[in-house]
Amino acid sequence: MTAELVRGQNHPLSRNRVEIRVTAGAGLLALASTGDEGGRLTGPRALAHPGARALPGLEVPDRVGDRLRIDVDLDAVGAAVHLVRVLLVLPPGGPARFGALAAPHLAVAEPEGAELAAYTLTGLDAERAVVALELYRRQGAWKVRAVGQGYAEGLGALLADVGLAGPDAAELTAAALGAVASDGITLAALPTGGAPTVPRGLRAPQDAPPAGPAAPAPEPPDRIPVSGSPYAAGPGPADTPAPGPADTVAGPPTIDYAHPRRRRTSTEAPEPAPRPAPAAEPGRPPRPVAGDASGWSMDERLYNQVWGMFEDLARTVAAYRSAVDFADSRLDRELDDALSDPRHRLGGSGSAARDTARARREDLVAQARAVLDRDLAQLAEESEVVEPALPAAYARWGNPVWHADGGAPQEAPLALRLGDLSLPERPDLRIPMLMRLPLERGLWIDNGRTGSEAAMTMDTDRLRRAAMDMAVAHAVRLLAVHPADRFSVHVIDAAGAGAASLAPLVRAGVLASPPAAGAAGVTRTLAELTRRVDLVQMALRAGAPDELPPDVDRADQLLVVHDFPHGFDDRAVTQLRYLADEGPAVGVHLLMVADRDEASAYGPLLDPLWRSLLRLSPVPDNHLADPWVQHAWTFAPDLPPQGSRVLDQALDRIAAARRGGR
Repeated sequence: MTAELVRGQNHPLSRNRVEIRVTAGAGLLALASTGDEGGRLTGPRALAHPGARALPGLEVPDRVGDRLRIDVDLDAVGAAVHLVRVLLVLPPGGPARFGALAAPHLAVAEPEGAELAAYTLTGLDAERAVVALELYRRQGAWKVRAVGQGYAEGLGALLADVGLAGPDAAELTAAALGAVASDGITLAALPTGGAPTVPRGLRAPQDAPPAGPAAPAPEPPDRIPVSGSPYAAGPGPADTPAPGPADTVAGPPTIDYAHPRRRRTSTEAPEPAPRPAPAAEPGRPPRPVAGDASGWSMDERLYNQVWGMFEDLARTVAAYRSAVDFADSRLDRELDDALSDPRHRLGGSGSAARDTARARREDLVAQARAVLDRDLAQLAEESEVVEPALPAAYARWGNPVWHADGGAPQEAPLALRLGDLSLPERPDLRIPMLMRLPLERGLWIDNGRTGSEAAMTMDTDRLRRAAMDMAVAHAVRLLAVHPADRFSVHVIDAAGAGAASLAPLVRAGVLASPPAAGAAGVTRTLAELTRRVDLVQMALRAGAPDELPPDVDRADQLLVVHDFPHGFDDRAVTQLRYLADEGPAVGVHLLMVADRDEASAYGPLLDPLWRSLLRLSPVPDNHLADPWVQHAWTFAPDLPPQGSRVLDQALDRIAAARRGGR
């Protein structure tokens, strides 16, 4: 049976030799490109087009047509190829945009045989080039993914977006379209550059344009960021651009899960090959292997693998929900048709028509659920393999890796675990939420009870203690996974309410100074850190980063603020905002434990501060939003197991490493 895909959905391929059939309402060009593990083109000529029809394992048509075929032999594409893109392009002199055509239809089929998967590209508008499908390698097996990502600026913009430099993209665009220009079609007006018509980053909450009049809008959920945090996605592993204003969207947004791969320069050694997956049993997908993603080290491979698990979970759940929505909308339409037909009303056949419509809906949902369950089972199996293999920076506090005394790390890790993410379709399947390092965005642990159903059920004192315990656990993890002299930790606890949670840090002697208490302590600590930011900024602007006064601590700084705004006056609030905005670029990072409602007396003055921080909850709560597919992810904090001494053991190792380094 043919798998009918929706945008973002994937499907395993049972054969490595297939043909891709394209049917359209007007003449199109069907092209194919090859990509590496990071999704970038494998070379400046990695595009099969009418002027150069063949690449290893690929052959595309030599003409414009409304019925086209691409031949694919995935066994012959080469080990360096991990991605094959199927591109549809409007030829010069043809229709001006895809929105003027009937929706193109693609089918992946056995050669001269039955269809395996199909996808109809709906929702296109101003686009002139589209990435329609991707065939990609995952754990040694091949899958097909429905993409539908369009580019209003044409093929040149598409090529530039997948890694081809401007002049090369223009040259390859001209070569691809020049072969079909012999019919009198000119290339003079062909766009060869520009940005895609879909968002290329993640929208931060403040980026969303206001809707309607300037009335107060409800606070949007936090966006899971890309650059510098969990994934980026973001998505995601050179690094994905930081969140910013989204590009203009000519059509509906498409799912973009580009791995945040590190870009390799010509002077770097080649990337080591990931471990091959063990052979699978016949009829079953390959068994998962920890570290099977790309990377220059095992830590980077595991980070990229976790990223892949996150995007796979997001995508498969999005496809399931889309399929259910489609089934519901079709049921409504068929019920309306049955009720509006006089023959059904008068002849008594309306009941049978309604039963048929409902049965068809249940069948569609059952098919979608079967695909979802299959994908979730694979992810659960992969999680069981990956979780025990994670290094300390990525591992849960309950992982035995925290009890191994390997000495102080010699270099900083790639990321830091903040907790776990899950979706309601499979709440027990938890994906690590990893924050990229260095911390480009401050953290805010919300100890307030409003805005969270989970927090409303907790006693206020217990909630505040849990929030501060979570902040201490993050601080200890940050210290433990960095070289001994890399971080200095400062604490502001104006009212002394966090003394019980802070006791392990004070006892181990790992704080730069005792927790600052009272208004005088707040003023002194903020003044010291503000001065450090100013001096480092001036040194960098002068091109002399090492020319700092001897009393300036050269280590990165982490400021933990508890119970804000107690002890803060207007000047202190301004300094805190300055540290949140300017500090991360010069090694000063902020971790706040606060109730936003308690700071409401400052009015909108503090709104930019809250928006600049990544909000976390000390209790499981679905407050993190995925702007790609609009998921509300449930975040569960990672805290040391009850009664465990893992935190004290980690602090003892930190203290010993610092004593040994003096």
